[in-house]
Amino acid sequence: MKVSIIIPTYNERDNLEELFERISNAMEKAGYDYEIIVVDDDSPDRTWEYAEELGKTRGYPVKVIRRTKEKGLSSAVIRGFKEAEGDVFVVMDADLQHPPEKIPELVREIEKGADIAIASRYVPGGGVENWYWYRKLISKGAIMIGRVALPKIRHVKDPVSGFFALRREVVEKADLNPIGFKILMEILIKGTYKKVVEVPFRFGLRKAGESKLGGKTMINYLKHVYRLMKWEGEIDRLVKFSIVGTSGIVVNEGFLWFFVSELGMDKYIANIPATELAILNNFIWNDLWTFRDLRRYPLWKRLISFHVAALMGAIVQWLIYAPLVYLGMNYLVANLIGIAASFIVRFLFNRNVTWG
Repeated sequence: MKVSIIIPTYNERDNLEELFERISNAMEKAGYDYEIIVVDDDSPDRTWEYAEELGKTRGYPVKVIRRTKEKGLSSAVIRGFKEAEGDVFVVMDADLQHPPEKIPELVREIEKGADIAIASRYVPGGGVENWYWYRKLISKGAIMIGRVALPKIRHVKDPVSGFFALRREVVEKADLNPIGFKILMEILIKGTYKKVVEVPFRFGLRKAGESKLGGKTMINYLKHVYRLMKWEGEIDRLVKFSIVGTSGIVVNEGFLWFFVSELGMDKYIANIPATELAILNNFIWNDLWTFRDLRRYPLWKRLISFHVAALMGAIVQWLIYAPLVYLGMNYLVANLIGIAASFIVRFLFNRNVTWG
């Protein structure tokens, strides 16, 4: 088994000597045949040049790709995949925050049957060193957003890790987007695989160079999540859920009018069967249309779970509506905000539980 270690770089010259030495020691000790593929975006500090020099003078098996027209981490990794000769690909950063000594452990997980092995900060034994609280919050928030918006990865603790290994076959036929922000998340959504394992590691301190975390990071990440949701069909599903919800309003209003005006029922009592009929309408259409491909549980379980989602939505709507009105907001505006929050809660609950 040959291992291709793909390292995208930009101004990482000062880290290369230690990085290559530690990779070499770890791989030779483990007995793996390997190559190092440096994909450099024409660094001003001439990282690419120093990588070539180290390969020639120290004998490291280094292949250097200097890109002068393309930029970006994801496209660099994809280029590395295309140039790699190995059976297993390892992706890592050059800043020494990803310990090279973990590479053999990731590769062993592949040998034992995993298709993707992720160096994870968020499984027992993993962690980060000396992060400010706000950076931890951003990281955990980004992961939560990704796992909620993309149910396919909800069981992965660290889907945004930049340090992972995978079989060549996982990405050979994958339509990877070079403008994606987190390449692992893209692979988890589009790749061909069955088994994912996570190996704990401590995310270390940067030794040299500048952090890649910038002001546009979160916006780019949200755009990426949206693109993956669209690719997965989750945006279409959300639209369908909205259309069904609108039909439920029509059913609710129509039957409420019928029960009061035609049958003479009390206005307060009539609201109960009208609401239940609207819930049943929504359930039927969502079951037959919105979530048709996800019907894994018996009908009665889906129906009960859908009622639970409706109840949760109603509670959330009230918990938002009441305080906003108390604080002086117009009751109609407060109600709209409550409805929007209720919609999100009901959709996520139904997507991940009722038809999860």
